[in-house]
Amino acid sequence: MRHFDPRSSTIVRARAPLRLGLAGGGTDVSPYCDEFGGQVLNATIDKYAYAIVEPLSTGELAFVASDRGESWSGVVCERVGDECPLGLHRAVYNRIVRQFNDGKPLSLRLTTFSDAPAGSGLGSSSTLVVAMVAAFRELLSLPLGEYELAHLAYEIERIDAGLAGGRQDQYAAAFGGVNFMEFYAGDRVIVNPLRIKRWILSELEASSLLYFTGVSRESAHIIEEQRRHSRSHDSDALEALHAVRREAAVMKEAVLRGSFSMLAKSLQEGWLAKKRTATRISNNEIERVFESALAAGATAGKVSGAGGGGFMFLLVDPARRAELARVLAAQGGQVMNCHFTELGAQAWRITS
Repeated sequence: MRHFDPRSSTIVRARAPLRLGLAGGGTDVSPYCDEFGGQVLNATIDKYAYAIVEPLSTGELAFVASDRGESWSGVVCERVGDECPLGLHRAVYNRIVRQFNDGKPLSLRLTTFSDAPAGSGLGSSSTLVVAMVAAFRELLSLPLGEYELAHLAYEIERIDAGLAGGRQDQYAAAFGGVNFMEFYAGDRVIVNPLRIKRWILSELEASSLLYFTGVSRESAHIIEEQRRHSRSHDSDALEALHAVRREAAVMKEAVLRGSFSMLAKSLQEGWLAKKRTATRISNNEIERVFESALAAGATAGKVSGAGGGGFMFLLVDPARRAELARVLAAQGGQVMNCHFTELGAQAWRITS
């Protein structure tokens, strides 16, 4: 492990890609995946969460969330308490110091920002944690591969920070690319990278649009409702989650074969099933936008992430994509193209 020198002029920067959930979302959440096994298909896109670590010689510790306009600073210490409002920064710092630096405090400034806000449905909060851990991995030369990086980020967010959610986001951010993921009891995760032909990915990019409806405030409630249904073995909700899981395998086959009619049908079936897993996944506004999108040529779509808002992912014949983009823009949200990436979390050093 590299010795930390607070007088160093070396700055570490890191980034991790956000992910688009294609199928199976919600089956990566305990206790469902512990009992039945979860299956998720996702792909990372060219939107990122960033982290910057700057060693300080002032004996100060500072956290900055620059995109949110929030910051905290204090005297360097081995454990930051609840007085710091930046919970994810605090949780990452505390875990790194405790587990990897023998409890010795680190005088530094940790700055973060993201291309998408929390609640976007693109896994931004989890990806931000992965980016922060990747920055510390580079700073301290920590022996963490993709699985270890993702699992550590999962523990920091779900256990240390106490935020509810699943497991797919951390693994997508760490590995990058298009992956079929399996989740089992005992935090066992298998990431299967898919070798997809270039023309299929190009056609999928040309056929895809993202529409940002606004930040979701419902994800925690949705996740808790799904967990209650799993614990109580609610038959309707469980069957819906089983259907969501099945569609992940169906969509994997569709993507590998380049069958876009099969992909659209699977996307629509998965969305219908997901809406049955919790009451707040969709709402009148989301349904209204969907109706407008289908009338403008969209063949299928879903809300990425837990639901209740955030980004909608829509498939459309490329010849009608511009028409769909105009219709969606008129709904008042933000329209974005979708480009897939192959690389996971990265970190590098610069000299100030």
